[in-house]
Order: sequence, then structure tokens, then C-alpha cells
Amino acid sequence: MPYIKNQDRKKFESAIEEIVNQLNISGITGFYPVGELNYIISKIVNDTLDRQGVRYQTINSVVGVLDCCKMELYRRVASPYEDEKIKENGDVY
Repeated sequence: MPYIKNQDRKKFESAIEEIVNQLNISGITGFYPVGELNYIISKIVNDTLDRQGVRYQTINSVVGVLDCCKMELYRRVASPYEDEKIKENGDVY
């Protein structure tokens, strides 16, 4: 669940902003640098596993976090986008 308290978010904001700025600088117009985004996420996961220790519980927790991030992105961004496209272009079903 990405909805942590506002005071807990503050410690990450400047680092996240810098990463997003760097992704936008290095990206080609109209193309988001997905390889770089994948690298950043993978690096965070790998460093977390290194520090926490590679064991089933940690791996399972990290996989769960990634899965929930994916589902939340779909719920909040992709699904409303698809609904708009259905209105624009008509439904398939």
C-alpha cells in the first residue's frame, strides 16, 4: 500500500524527484526510458535483498510489494485510461 503518512513520505521526496528528473532528461521525446526505470527498481530491490538477507520471507515480501505496485498502477491509472478509450473508440464487448 503506497499510502504512507505524509510525514513519512517527506524523507523520500527529494531523492524521488531527482530520479524522475534524471529519467526525463535521459529519455527521448515521446519515449520513457523503461530500461532505466527497470534498472532503478531492480537496483532498489537488489540492495534491499542484500541488506535484509536473501531468504524466502524477504523475497516473498518484495515480490508482494512489486505485485501490489503493479495492481495499484493498473487500478489508478490504466483502468481509467482504458475507460476513456472505450468512450472515445467504442467498446469491444
